[in-house]
Amino acid sequence: MFKTLREDIQTVFAKDPAASSMLEVIFCYPGLHALWSYRLAHFLWQHKLRFLARFLSHISRFLTGIEIHPEARIGRRFFIDHGVGVVIGQTAEIGDDVLMYQGAVLGGTSLKKEKRHPTIGNNVVIGTGAVALGAITIGDGAKIGSGSVVVKSVPLGATVVGVPGRIVEDGHNPLANLEHAKLPDPVAEAIRLVLRGQDKLEERLKRLEGCSGIAVPEDELREIRRQIAREFSQGEGI
Repeated sequence: MFKTLREDIQTVFAKDPAASSMLEVIFCYPGLHALWSYRLAHFLWQHKLRFLARFLSHISRFLTGIEIHPEARIGRRFFIDHGVGVVIGQTAEIGDDVLMYQGAVLGGTSLKKEKRHPTIGNNVVIGTGAVALGAITIGDGAKIGSGSVVVKSVPLGATVVGVPGRIVEDGHNPLANLEHAKLPDPVAEAIRLVLRGQDKLEERLKRLEGCSGIAVPEDELREIRRQIAREFSQGEGI
């Protein structure tokens, strides 16, 4: 038991550069408190003390803002950073070395008493406000971008962003764990491609009209389109 507690503390130092001392980690990290409370509640649940397990998890939620069902399965070196709003459902399964941020949810989509929450592999990062729903599988090494809603299984090493979640990284050039601001935006990229294609078509049409001697009317939407293009290009290449 003490080996596990020590490993949990070391995990905080490894995954949060703000951690500065042992006392700070032990007394000031609600994610760690919620994990320790879960471990005890899970022990009670396994020994058929279901009410005590649920009551303990309820108290933990009140104190930490993190809700973990005692029946959920959580592996080693799990860390919840800034954990207010985190929810881990009853049949959720989490592997080793998983990192979750504030507001992340592993939720269910069925009322049946069956496996209805996600299974998370090893070395997965789940960003702030991300939601994974249903009995899906998030493969080892995957990264879920902040604010994403994932309703389909995610392969090994993939990066998922958007609503609904879309795979934008194949794992060959993985993003750093904390670089949430550098996540690609597939919707913005699609709009940029459409606008570039529109510009090329307009240039071709303008040349044809010029060669035919047809008067070219003023494009009233050009400035608006340029403004939209600028907005969707903000942050590109950062």
